[in-house]
Amino acid sequence: MLRAALLRPPRFRLLRHRGPPAPASPPPAPEDYILLIHHILGLNKSTVSRTAEIMALKQISSNKCFEGFQKVFEHDSIELKCKMRFGIYLPPKAEIGKCPVLYWLSGLTCTEQNFITKSGFHQAAAEHGLIVVAPDTSPRGCNIEGEDESWDFGTGAGFYVDATEEPWKTNYRMYSYIKDELPKLIKANFPADSERMSIFGHSMGGHGALILALKNPGKYKSVSAFAPICNPVQCPWGKKAFGGYLGSDLTKWEAYDATHLVKSYPDSHLDILIDQGKDDQFLSAGQLLPDNFIAACTERKIPVVFRLQQGYDHSYFFIATFVNDHIRHHAKYLNA
Repeated sequence: MLRAALLRPPRFRLLRHRGPPAPASPPPAPEDYILLIHHILGLNKSTVSRTAEIMALKQISSNKCFEGFQKVFEHDSIELKCKMRFGIYLPPKAEIGKCPVLYWLSGLTCTEQNFITKSGFHQAAAEHGLIVVAPDTSPRGCNIEGEDESWDFGTGAGFYVDATEEPWKTNYRMYSYIKDELPKLIKANFPADSERMSIFGHSMGGHGALILALKNPGKYKSVSAFAPICNPVQCPWGKKAFGGYLGSDLTKWEAYDATHLVKSYPDSHLDILIDQGKDDQFLSAGQLLPDNFIAACTERKIPVVFRLQQGYDHSYFFIATFVNDHIRHHAKYLNA
């Protein structure tokens, strides 16, 4: 329609000259041309908004991998009020149709790069036809005093909560970013089936995956975690982060604690897989507390497979060893 409208020859009508020429009219403003194109194409407001979302993404890198593509994009986040990056793997099946989406949440100090460069997940994701999205772990460059002073608080340590305390509450809204803004962005720009989503993560990201699944029954088809922080209200990492982001009200803390959330989870239709290295230094330091979570799941009859892996630590060598098991775990539900 647009091509026909633009290529159709104009009709002319000769007019007899009746005096001095009229002054030239000013050229149409750029927005008038945009409105004309929208009119010709019949675009409504939602379509225009979606077009703006698509144009807002900036591709940072693209690498072919197992016949798909590992890409990194940057965008201006509405929730976090800063530029954010995320990695996305598009399997070969994404070229011919929509694919389910598996979200990965990384741990303390990580960016979008750690998982996509170290875990070796790509072959399994390609075989099962899964889009895998790996966002950053916090806002960055917000010029908040103290945001870069600690490795376990502030930059690289968003803890997947919506902060309620100054000066963090304006930018540190990772929970809403992961739950709402990022999935909308993925749906608008990629061949993603938004009805088929799952989530997993490591350490702080394992905590994030568990709470997102538990706080949003039915949103995710499955959840899994590597060495998750299971009971943050009881561990040093969690106490520091929650105290800074959420203040002193312990009820706010419990709203982001998997061990507390599972006690009120409304049904048992959530299959949880957790791998934990037995030689993990943070397990012995009391930062992860998986036994508390397992006990709460058992009491509520929530199915959870907990695998204590002999000799493994907290590193990406541990993740790379078992990541294919986790991809298969999610594919079982996403491709059902």
